[in-house]
Amino acid sequence: MNKTRASGRTVGGLRTLSLQAPAVTLLLMWMLVPLGMTLWFSFQRYNLLMPGMTGFAGLENYEYLFTDPALWSAMGTTLLLVGWVLAITVVGGTLLAVLFQQEFAGRGIARVLAISPFFVMPTVSALVWKNMMMHPANGVLSWVAESFGLPAVDWFSSLPLTSIIIIVAWQWLPFALLILLTAMQSLDEDQVEAARMDGAGPIAIFFFITLPHLKRAISVVIMIEMIFLLTIFAEIFVTTSGGPGLATTNLAYLIYIRALLDFDVGMASAGGVVAIVLANIVAIFLVRMVARNLED
Repeated sequence: MNKTRASGRTVGGLRTLSLQAPAVTLLLMWMLVPLGMTLWFSFQRYNLLMPGMTGFAGLENYEYLFTDPALWSAMGTTLLLVGWVLAITVVGGTLLAVLFQQEFAGRGIARVLAISPFFVMPTVSALVWKNMMMHPANGVLSWVAESFGLPAVDWFSSLPLTSIIIIVAWQWLPFALLILLTAMQSLDEDQVEAARMDGAGPIAIFFFITLPHLKRAISVVIMIEMIFLLTIFAEIFVTTSGGPGLATTNLAYLIYIRALLDFDVGMASAGGVVAIVLANIVAIFLVRMVARNLED
């Protein structure tokens, strides 16, 4: 009977590399082919409305992109959207995790209801908020405002980016709650009880025991959420279509406009390369932050 050898041969005489090669090759093709095509088209003149204008464009697409005010507006909107959603979900998720860790009647049902919005599809969630919650005439928020004698707010016209932030934060708050609540389960209750016996109040216990314990979980929440929040699209497409003007156009939606509305594949590819570079910079920063927390 054949056994595994130090030379790398596995049972049956096949090398480990030969078993891994198909999966690794498929994974590399899955990543490198689209990336290579994006890089190629970003240096080409390729507009579907002008099929006769083709050829190598050099850095023209990038020069036009970086001199276009829409790019900087979209990047600013992206940073605002990501920053505010992260702040709301991390702070809100931490407070809710502490709350749901306490014993009270119906805690199990409350946990399920609090986590359930995360399983709603982004398009459905955006439609619910647009037509049932934030509608200026028939929405729930308008009814609440009128009940207190306040004027109804047309959210997507007067506060478009705030509306998107509320919708996205509502979707991702349950995710942060789920991760942080799971981390709360490993908190040493004996340590908390000892702090109480020493005279520590709830605020002191939160800042000196609970929050340091959740440090790693918060880092994971920030890393995962930031990667996905950089590509928010469905909520913007369904509700505001990037408007009014460019008020809610983030980088992902700007690429969509250049590719599928302006039909400028070269310009959209250049925007895609910029998005890839930005995502990698963020990923490097987040990985280092998480690694530092794990070492601590």
